[in-house]
Amino acid sequence: MNIKKVMGAKKEYIALLLLADEQENMIDKYLENGEMFVLDDDGIKAECVVTKEADCIYELKNIAVLPEYQRRGYGKSLIEYLFAHYSDCNVMFVGTGDCHSILSFYNICGFTESHRIKNFFIDNYDHPMFEDGKQLVDMVYLKRER
Repeated sequence: MNIKKVMGAKKEYIALLLLADEQENMIDKYLENGEMFVLDDDGIKAECVVTKEADCIYELKNIAVLPEYQRRGYGKSLIEYLFAHYSDCNVMFVGTGDCHSILSFYNICGFTESHRIKNFFIDNYDHPMFEDGKQLVDMVYLKRER
């Protein structure tokens, strides 16, 4: 398994990014300012995009694992890599929908709930968003402190 930073042509990974954020214009808002990392294990299995929000504060904007490779530790490996890579990171935030399976994943990775943005998915997406059969309404922000 090898994790590497993508230096250019981030849009080559748009299909994978769209697994975690299904509206391309929302991805465009953070893609160029973010740093992208891909996990290669006999082919690209996962990716993520991280932005620096302030000194020692980062946000995981997108993390996606190919469906057939989920629940094999790739997502968690990427998150652990990020904390090693960003040695100055005191806090990492991640925003996601209010979905039990996703929140459980982040809890396992050491994140706890920080705050919520009411109606985020209704106000910012051009169509209703669903995860595990439940419509997403509020953005749930989680944080992990070093």
